[in-house]
Amino acid sequence: MLHFEWLLSILARVMAIKEFAIIETGGKQYLVSEGDTVKIEKISGDHKVGDSVIFDKVLLVDNGSDTTIGTPYIKGAHVNAEIKKIARAKKVVVIKYKAKSNYFKKRGHRQPFFEVTITKLA
Repeated sequence: MLHFEWLLSILARVMAIKEFAIIETGGKQYLVSEGDTVKIEKISGDHKVGDSVIFDKVLLVDNGSDTTIGTPYIKGAHVNAEIKKIARAKKVVVIKYKAKSNYFKKRGHRQPFFEVTITKLA
């Protein structure tokens, strides 16, 4: 039942948006529309806050009346975004422990991310 409620909330969000696209970056897929702010995986290369990025791996575009689905990507479609923040997420602590064998490992990890604002769907 919980899965069904989650699906309904996603559908309600999609229905409220007039124009949206589904893009792929960092091995993940994101539902974006103009003006959205999204946290994505760090993009390789030399980027700084204020730079504009172009996502050309667009899987689906819907403009409110027409839907285009890629196989796997839509040729010629792209999404423009601007980098608003470059940071690292909160620390995740990984502990490995085995009882009665004097084995204990503690490691921390902070995943880097980019926070981008979608400026244009094209």
